[in-house]
Parts: sequence; C-alpha cells; structure tokens
Amino acid sequence: MTYPDTQLFIGGTWRAAQDGRTIPVLDPATEEEIGRVAHAGIPDLDAALEAAAGAFPGWAGTGAFNRYKLMRRAAELLRERSDAIAAIMTAEQGKPLGQSRLEVLGGADTIDWFAEEARRTYGQVIPARQGGVTQITIKQPVGPVAAFTPWNFPINQVVRKLSAALAAGCSIIVKAPEETPASPAELIRCFADAGVPDGVVNLVYGDPAEISGYLIPHPIIRKISFTGSTPVGKQLASLAGAHMKKATMELGGHAPVLIFEDADIDKAISTMAATKFRNAGQVCVSPTRFLVQDGVADRFVDGFTEAAKAIKIGAGSDPETEMGPLANERRIPALQRMIEDAISKGARMTTGGKRIGNQGWFFEPTVLADVPTNAAIMNEEPFGPVAVINRFDTVDAALAEANRLPFGLASYAFTSSAATAHRLEQEVRAGMLTMNHIGLALPEVPFGGIGDSGIGTEGGSDAIEAYLDTRFVTRLD
Repeated sequence: MTYPDTQLFIGGTWRAAQDGRTIPVLDPATEEEIGRVAHAGIPDLDAALEAAAGAFPGWAGTGAFNRYKLMRRAAELLRERSDAIAAIMTAEQGKPLGQSRLEVLGGADTIDWFAEEARRTYGQVIPARQGGVTQITIKQPVGPVAAFTPWNFPINQVVRKLSAALAAGCSIIVKAPEETPASPAELIRCFADAGVPDGVVNLVYGDPAEISGYLIPHPIIRKISFTGSTPVGKQLASLAGAHMKKATMELGGHAPVLIFEDADIDKAISTMAATKFRNAGQVCVSPTRFLVQDGVADRFVDGFTEAAKAIKIGAGSDPETEMGPLANERRIPALQRMIEDAISKGARMTTGGKRIGNQGWFFEPTVLADVPTNAAIMNEEPFGPVAVINRFDTVDAALAEANRLPFGLASYAFTSSAATAHRLEQEVRAGMLTMNHIGLALPEVPFGGIGDSGIGTEGGSDAIEAYLDTRFVTRLD
C-alpha cells in the first residue's frame, strides 16, 4: 500500500492549497512521515463557500429519489474499495486493520440508511378549525452545512454528517482531521465518483481554529455539526448561537459501566474488555468508570486485569494485533499524568501504566482500582486505554456515581434483574444506555448525548431533522 498525499476537494476538483502549504502526516506506529495534506487558507475557504452556495439550489431541487440513487451508488463504491481504504486508515490512524475495515463497511451502511431517509422527509396535514382551510407543514433543506470531524474515527465521524446533509438536500463543506486525512478523502471520492454534482460536497484541511472561526459566522453557512471535545464544542456552539445557526454537537463523555452482582460476570468481563480497549480507548463512548457491586468486585477486577494483560499490541497492519498505538504523541503524557495522579491519591494499579518502547505511540492497557473521586481521571475523560474500577453497595450508590459528572453520552450496565434494569432506564442520565450487550452506534439508532456531552443526535430517524427547516403553510380556499 502506498499512502497518498491528500488534496482539497472544492467545486468538484481535487487541488492543492492556493498558497501551496501542506501539513505532514505521521504513522503513529513508527512516528515517520508517510505523506502530506494540503493546508487550506482563507482563499480556499472562500472558494469552498462559493461552490457550496452555488450548488445548493440545484441539489435541494433534486428529487429525493434521485438523491437516494446517487447515495446508494456511493455506498456501493465504498464497499468495493473497503480493503484499500482500510489500509490507508490503519497507516494514518493506527487502529488494527480489521477495525478499520469494519469502520469503512459501517460507513457504507450509514450512507444506505440516510439514502432511505431522503425519501421520508415527510411534512404534515394539520386538521383545521374551520372549513375551507388547509394547513400543512413542509420540510426543506436548511442550506449549506459546515462539518468538523476528529481523527479517532476518520470515516465514521464524517459519513454521518455528510450523509444526513446530502439526504436532506444540503450542500456541505467538510473540515476533516489533518492527522488522518486520506481515508475521509477516499470516502468523499466515492461520492464524487457516484455522480454527486460539483460543489455539493467540499473538503478542506488546515488550522481548526481558523477554519471554524471563518466558516461558522459566514452568512452562506446555515448549519454546523461538530464532533470533538466539550471545551471546543462549547466555543463553537456559542459562535453558532451568536449567528443563529443550527448546531449539532457530539462532545466528550466519561461513560459509566454499572455491573451488578446478579449479572453474568464472565460475559461482562469479555464484552467490556474488548470495548474498552477498542481503538486504544480513543472512543467518545468508551467505557471508562467501571462501577462493580461489592459481591463480585474482586472477581471482576481480577478477570478484567487478566483480559487487559492478554491483549496483543502492535502495528495495526499486523493481522494478529488487537490494539494499535495511540493516534498522536500528546496522549502519552496526558495519560501518564492522570495515572500518576490517581496512584498518588491512593488508587491501586493492577496492570499497565506506561509507554511501550520508544518508537511509535504505544501504551499499555491499564487498569486502576479503588480510585478516589477527587482523582483527575475520575473527572476528566482519559481518551486512552485506561479503565477505572470502583465498588458500590446499593443501586442508589451506583446511580449517584454514574450521574455525578456533567457528561451524559454513553452508559453501560450488566444485570439480570428487570427491576434494576427499569430503574437504570429511567434514572441514568445519558443520551445512550446499553444493557447486557453492546448496541450503540448503529445507523438506525440515535447517537448523541445530553448535558456537557452535546446537543442532538447523529443516528436514527431523528438525525436528518437537524438539516431541515419546517415551514408552515395555511390557505383558505
């Protein structure tokens, strides 16, 4: 596999930045430069805005069935190219090749889902109070969209926003991640090759603050969607609000896992170890705070520790690798700081805790037990392969800790009690709760958080609504 240099895609043309600037792309397994990505400047952003504005009326006026057909063709192309794109993703992001392939194929499923939704943006007929009056609502695309996506899932994070926008009839400018630029570029190439008209989809890279600060206030942009950290998300949401722009925010989490004495503990260990260390823990819905009932706590800690020790770590290109490197160097000192802080406050480390080797950004799967709530890792999202395991005695105590933080993205639970499950359904404050299995992030189900974890959803039947305006029309015959 030869890693490609990545260009901007503006107005249907792949091109370099107007001033020629580029950014190096590094392989996280070797720290070596493998390619470069074009760095957009303000003239490039102006060109993308002009292209999106010019293409919007025609795309909005394209029949829903024709939009559906083009999107389905893009999904087919993505599946056909999945092996090549997965290899590119692993080279730039570090995750195991099998996980990259599943992400690409999942992206194709997401396109298919939203393609179907394009045909179902129904309005309403509202019964009138008097004869001869017709009252209807009409759904119309909101306008050009600006989407901002992170590096941890280079295709998954783009494809939700891109597919929802196109299904609704919006044009879009995607600001994709500079660390992992080539795989989202290949996703967008599938749409271009499928025949999406020039200017409907545009792709830029560059300085995140400059691009967001320019695009969000711009009068052409009518809607933004952002996935990233809570602090940055709050800033961008504030900027969007100042200009009365619609905004979807999928932000950070600190997902609790509630494991009760009546649960299948072996299943909980195997399921959650695989989930925790997927993508080296660099997942916004990664399970982080494990809360285990007293009677099974020792068994869970021992079993989870052994599962963490057994994970095969290496370059994502190795077919035997189960966990690759961290995606960037800055995660290593951040994790080390949190681990050292927890231990200094009385936590017990049962495995891991340090970097592996001195080439590549590899980090040991780490388990901390009995961590006090004033430790940084109990309050800040680690975004790495670190699990925290604490004990509880009652359901009330478990719920109190699960709901202690302002985050509310994902949550997990294992119990065989219908009464306990019902309480969790009603009382866990999170946008998503999955019990006794992993059922998150499918195209057809909601994906989003509450509180400091965001606004809106990027999955399921509600997701397209954020890209539509509802117009009310009443007429007296």
